[in-house]
Amino acid sequence: MQQHRKTYFYAIGLSYKKADAEIRGHFSVSETAKQNVLLQAKDNGLESILVISTCNRTELYGFAEHPYQLIHLLCENTKGTVEEFQDVAYVYKNKEAINHMFRVGSGLDSQILGDFEIISQLKFAARASKKESLLNSFTERLVNSVIQASKRIKNETELSSGATSVSFASVQYIMNNVENISEKNILLFGTGKIGRNTCENLVKHTKNPHITLINRTKDKAEEVAGKFNVLVKDFENLEEEVNNSDIVIVATGAQNPTLYKSLINTEKPLLVLDLSIPKNVNSNVTELNNVSLIHMDDLAKITDDTLEKRKAFIPDAEAIIEDITNDFNAWLNTLKFVPTIQAIKHKLTDLKNSEINTQRKKLADFNEDQVELVTNNIIQKITNQFAHHLREDGNTSDESIELIKKIFQLETTENV
Repeated sequence: MQQHRKTYFYAIGLSYKKADAEIRGHFSVSETAKQNVLLQAKDNGLESILVISTCNRTELYGFAEHPYQLIHLLCENTKGTVEEFQDVAYVYKNKEAINHMFRVGSGLDSQILGDFEIISQLKFAARASKKESLLNSFTERLVNSVIQASKRIKNETELSSGATSVSFASVQYIMNNVENISEKNILLFGTGKIGRNTCENLVKHTKNPHITLINRTKDKAEEVAGKFNVLVKDFENLEEEVNNSDIVIVATGAQNPTLYKSLINTEKPLLVLDLSIPKNVNSNVTELNNVSLIHMDDLAKITDDTLEKRKAFIPDAEAIIEDITNDFNAWLNTLKFVPTIQAIKHKLTDLKNSEINTQRKKLADFNEDQVELVTNNIIQKITNQFAHHLREDGNTSDESIELIKKIFQLETTENV
């Protein structure tokens, strides 16, 4: 009988809780790197893996014999080292890994409580893995269950009421710390998801008519600008626009700094907010006395009435997670007897084929088609009875499986 490797479901990664922005930047996984991780996982014989890299966390979920297989994949495709990872990382296994994904996807583990932006990352990661045949039924079912929990928490609680992201927190910070905000020149550099959300919040809450967008790809900036009626300038005008601004928000998501000291030659006060991981504003800008630099980690520390109110809904969110986790575990429990049911069916089919061969030789008018139909129906009804018993008999199903194996002299290959 073929021997199958024993694998476990792991979640490995690091987040804002123990890793600062610089370290998180070392482990940031670019889109190209994500694809490389998937291809290498396939080459290494891994059956299912998800890659998530956001501004406040990088995580791999997958089946492996040992978590180091996933850690090695991460470090091979980022600037991070195993030593750095060990200092700040977490490794969860089986049920703990399942629970962790639920808390992440529900916004309970977000840098700003109730931030659900991770769900879109989870969906994207699942699609990318499925495209490479690296999403098994377990992981796909788990992701869908987490998405279901997220939707219910949004609809049934107020955990995400008010501000839900770093992009809003950045606008909130500006409004709390800059006087006459509607009269200031604001430059938003970068129009990815965080950039788009920030632009929407700027337009909605500041009522500022002096917002300019710049992106390396101008078409993307114009697409965002068209939705919010703001100005777009060419990337070549970046230095000029930086020095015309009172506030610069950088959300470029590049692997190296896109704003640095040499671009700034104005002497008027300049507030710079860096919403990027890795950091996209070089720290040397703080050598200029007129520049104030705020990073997203600083924004996430802002505690206001909205966040305090959200905490009251944590128990409700946890109850929803428990409900859907129980459903997932119930489905998971049914998988353990699938090999036994399949083995019973194969055993009965072998017995049927042997008896049909005997009767075919004995009977001149043997109706093989009719016998096949009748015996197949009987086999299906017998296996259905066993399946129903195992499904309903949750407390002693393990003992029942062992008894069935003994009676039918079965050998089964266990699922992972």
